[in-house]
Amino acid sequence: MATLCMEESIYNLLPKIVDKPLKAPRYISTFKPHVKRTIEQSKAPWKTIGPARVQVPSPKDFLKKHSKEPKLPKRKKDKDSLKTIEASVPKITDHPIMGVQCTKNFISSNAANVIMGVAKKPQQICVDRRQGDKFVLETSGLLPKYLKKKDYGVTPKYVTKRTEEARRAQEEYDAYVKESLRQRAMKRLSDEERESLLRGLKKNWEEVHQAFQSLSVEIDTLPKKLHKERLETEMKQLEHDIQTIEKHKVIYIANK
Repeated sequence: MATLCMEESIYNLLPKIVDKPLKAPRYISTFKPHVKRTIEQSKAPWKTIGPARVQVPSPKDFLKKHSKEPKLPKRKKDKDSLKTIEASVPKITDHPIMGVQCTKNFISSNAANVIMGVAKKPQQICVDRRQGDKFVLETSGLLPKYLKKKDYGVTPKYVTKRTEEARRAQEEYDAYVKESLRQRAMKRLSDEERESLLRGLKKNWEEVHQAFQSLSVEIDTLPKKLHKERLETEMKQLEHDIQTIEKHKVIYIANK
């Protein structure tokens, strides 16, 4: 334990000189001159940083107030306007026209116009409150002026037009219904057609019956069974049709 601990000594308080490690020399590429030469050859003015030289404004040419506002040309004096003003005022040397008199009697003409004129009708006004609130009677809706119109009580043209269109559409629909009923009407079968139909059914039954009689006695396969069942079904249907036609003398056929 004593060997691990450092012995106390005054020399241990002295600062120790630390040896700094030496740095390795900086790496310099052997192609550096070639790269510099290539960059200088490819350089161009104003390529990245802007113009090389900019003219600096003079301190005397500073921005002044209203210097950038548009300047209008000076107004020219209009000589004609001065002449008209001068001409409107008579001069001292000008003399009025003498001896011109008017023979019209304005008093009598005004009196005649008033006597012969149509009296002005007062505007119809309605007062509905005691405070004197009034309103024009014509636009109030209280006067029956719409009753005196020329077209009052007359059916409008658009109503007549719509009624005519509805009537025409109804007629077309009725005609379509009649035509469809006529096409689907029942048709009576004549006696000759009934007899020919009956003979044809009997002939078909005989053919099917002959095919049924021609079957083999032993039916042991599935196709033979199906063929026999089909022939039996056809014979039953033909017998039913023949009985129906023989039972009814009058037959109607519906048109599809």
